Amino acid sequence: MGMRLRLKASLDISSFSAANQVILTAMKKYGLIMADNGSSMYISGSPNDNWNNDDPHNLGRVTASDFEVVQMNPIYTPANVPTGAPPSITSFTASSESVSAGTPVTLNWAVSGASYLIVSPDIGATRGARVVVTPSQSTTYALYATNAFGRTTATVNITVH
Repeated sequence: MGMRLRLKASLDISSFSAANQVILTAMKKYGLIMADNGSSMYISGSPNDNWNNDDPHNLGRVTASDFEVVQMNPIYTPANVPTGAPPSITSFTASSESVSAGTPVTLNWAVSGASYLIVSPDIGATRGARVVVTPSQSTTYALYATNAFGRTTATVNITVH
């Protein structure tokens, strides 16, 4: 998992549909990341009404031998797993913890050592140290701070009356 692969430039993709040729051309240029241990080299995607959702199944004709490994260093073993401190959340607060439905509330935080932050629900990945939410019902918001060594979580409850 996490292995970086690129479709070999020498693979003839002319027998694939125009839509699949776009995907395969991107795999030749940008590569892809092995996501899990599912079916053998199964290429998955999200359905979309802008294309024929049956057509991507034809990508199953691409085999593991059609790819080359782009990057595999370092390979982590129990002997060389990096160590360090997970991020620290020193505060996660709300400008008000009891509001009427539709009232904006500012969530504020102080975090150190994080590579990225996620606020859930609804917000997702974010930057900075604050975000405004407008809860329509009582909600527990979670702040996830993550780095290469772990994840730290803090929550704050907003009661809507």
